[in-house]
Amino acid sequence: MRDNEVVNVGPEPLSFGDVIRVARHGAPVHLTDDAMAAISAARQRIDELAESPIPAYGVSTGFGALATRHIDPALRAQLQRSLVRSHAAGSGPEVETEVVRALMLLRLHTLATGHTGIRPTTAKAMAGLLNAHITPVVHEYGSLGCSGDLAPLAHVALTLMGEGVVRDGSGNVGPSAEALKQAGLEPVELAAKEGLALINGTDGMLGMLILAIDDLTRLLKTADISAAMSVEALLGTDRVFAPELQALRPQPGQALAAANMVRILQDSGIMESHRDPNACTRVQDAYSLRCAPQVAGAARDTVAHAANVAAWELASAVDNPAVLADGRVESNGNFHGAPVAYVLDFLAIVAADVASMSERRTDRFLDVARNHGLPAFLADDPGVDSGHMIAQYTQAAVVSEMKRLAAPASVDSIPSSAMQEDHVSMGWSAARKLRRSVDGLTRVLAIEVLTAARAIDLRAPLRPAPATGAVVGALRESVAGPGPDRFLAPEIESVVRLVADGSVVSTVESVTGPLA
Repeated sequence: MRDNEVVNVGPEPLSFGDVIRVARHGAPVHLTDDAMAAISAARQRIDELAESPIPAYGVSTGFGALATRHIDPALRAQLQRSLVRSHAAGSGPEVETEVVRALMLLRLHTLATGHTGIRPTTAKAMAGLLNAHITPVVHEYGSLGCSGDLAPLAHVALTLMGEGVVRDGSGNVGPSAEALKQAGLEPVELAAKEGLALINGTDGMLGMLILAIDDLTRLLKTADISAAMSVEALLGTDRVFAPELQALRPQPGQALAAANMVRILQDSGIMESHRDPNACTRVQDAYSLRCAPQVAGAARDTVAHAANVAAWELASAVDNPAVLADGRVESNGNFHGAPVAYVLDFLAIVAADVASMSERRTDRFLDVARNHGLPAFLADDPGVDSGHMIAQYTQAAVVSEMKRLAAPASVDSIPSSAMQEDHVSMGWSAARKLRRSVDGLTRVLAIEVLTAARAIDLRAPLRPAPATGAVVGALRESVAGPGPDRFLAPEIESVVRLVADGSVVSTVESVTGPLA
């Protein structure tokens, strides 16, 4: 499917690719006939409960600690408006458009399962926002991850009502009412239970998890590339990556990472130059070189576990109360974000560790006692020039921040709602810090690639592997080779972009074929 093709939203699970296309590439959405049938059937049951004299939570009662109050029918429209307005209480910096679009799509999918009791017109209105590229302004703070991402989702629901603030398709900030009018969309007058159905989910944290998995899948391939470049330029050995050695410890990610490194280093003249045991007196490489597959592989396996959790969530309908297939409307605790929060924290840990190992490899390039014949700090004229000395400082600063971000958010429950919500997941916070960790890993790997490329050039006339040489060639289109000191920050940012957009990986794969 191309990025601009319509993503169909029905009761069946969305794919990771569906979420990425809508969130990152602006693909339009379409509610399927099955979705509309399921939505209509569930709504019929909610309408029956709304007319009943028996109180039903979320339909004819208050919410949370106020659930004991039965709401008069004349006040129920006001109840829905009040719920959304009061819960749209976010604060702090604006959340990225891709996160909000992912959140909106995932909430739309839950609506499409027919387990929320939303009206068809309201579900269509949510799809209309996505297709018009109207993005509600959602703020950094406000979600405790239980009951779901209440405040972020409430800002979206507020937009459906024609209130609040949005960014339009051109990125301009303005009133929701005006953006809806320009897009030909009508504000929604929420009916019984709809306010709750729109805000009671884990969609924000799940969306950020899927985006992070997409990023980390690419970055772990980049980590194999940067590690291979460092092994090559530091005159390390690739014998430790042999498949028969990996088979002694059958961790699946480790085998994949080692196989990647073997392919990347294939036909390296630099590696060949020191294979003679009579000429090379080194017994074994430092851990940051020798154990690269073990660390990157364990990170891969953690991402795979996180992907399993995300897939289970994509098959879920998170709302409270939920409309069951037999017509019952039951209260539940499925909105608790613990499953997602845990893996978000796990991923921040592995991102920090992969970055830490990358920084150690970079540091080895700069020390004449460990870089095997390269100039100090890879400088053109050491003493006059500082070379990449401070680039490593930048790496170290990012890694230090990532270690702090690796402290888990999911253990930091804070009771709320007069102790009704007395244990919360903090999954939104785990997701927000993981996004910063992913950015940090991108920068750390970029500096290793930049530094390793300079070292490979300094090994001339020895010839690098075709794959690593292709990376050096790609960098040289925007970053000059070794020479006197120059303004380094733009060069770092140039390589950050090549890592972030996948260019480093695609350059290697143009030589090796797809990496694992």
